[in-house]
Amino acid sequence: MLSCFCSQRHIAINPLFATGPSLNTRLLVAVLFSLTLLITEHRGTRLESARAALSVLVYPIHNLVDAPVHLVSSTVETVKNMHKLKEENEKLKQDELIYKTQLLKFAALERENIRLRALLEKSFKLGEQVLVAELLSVNLAPYEHVVLVNKGSRFGVHPEQPVLDAYGVVGQIIRALPFSSEVMLITDPSHAIPVQVNRNGLRTIAVGSGQINRIKLPFLPNNSDIKKGDLLITSGLGGAFPQGYPVAVVDEINYQPNKPFAEIYATPKAQLNKSRELLIVWSNREPVPLFSQETPEISIEPNHE
Repeated sequence: MLSCFCSQRHIAINPLFATGPSLNTRLLVAVLFSLTLLITEHRGTRLESARAALSVLVYPIHNLVDAPVHLVSSTVETVKNMHKLKEENEKLKQDELIYKTQLLKFAALERENIRLRALLEKSFKLGEQVLVAELLSVNLAPYEHVVLVNKGSRFGVHPEQPVLDAYGVVGQIIRALPFSSEVMLITDPSHAIPVQVNRNGLRTIAVGSGQINRIKLPFLPNNSDIKKGDLLITSGLGGAFPQGYPVAVVDEINYQPNKPFAEIYATPKAQLNKSRELLIVWSNREPVPLFSQETPEISIEPNHE
């Protein structure tokens, strides 16, 4: 019984340890099979159908093997494109900002051109020598309205010269430095200008109120012939301002029966808080000769008879 069990165990275990052909034999068989395939392929087309069938089977495997390579390549290309697009986007944003800034500058130049054209047109109408000056700084303290312009004594500017814009009287020079000048506005409380009502020639003095958009006429009686909307122009008295320049428009009249003078206010014609270019005016103060050079003077000798 024991011998029978051992023989059965030997029979069951023997195939597990059984060895097949050697490696050399397997290599030889593979080489011979390969040579047979090569010879058959070389001499005819018998294996075309088998090759086509095998290619169909191998194609998915080939794509599956190449998929990681294609995925990595596509990912790298996508990252490069995204980086490039980001750089182009940043550059376009910078260019857009530059172009917008240039457009703003061009718009400002266009407005300046319009203002200068208006000033030049005004200067031709004045018929007097004028100089265009640009505003440098503004000092609008509660009781001091003074601006600084970029023309000074080296251009012939001197104190008490009238200053205008394209709409009316702005003020007058109070200090002329070599490269700049200070202009006191007509709204300064310490400034006064002789004016007259354009409608009827009524003369008075306009004084600054300390407000940038208002002057007052403190020396007109309650019975004065003045109305809202009357245009005030320079009267020419005092010699500082030539006659006929627009100064302000009357907009408020308060009669005061208990006081000798009415309370009258006017709005300046000049754009005191907007104008950037101003006109400095030279008045023709040369006296007119009583006799021309061509006309001889007539002398009257006393009669001694």
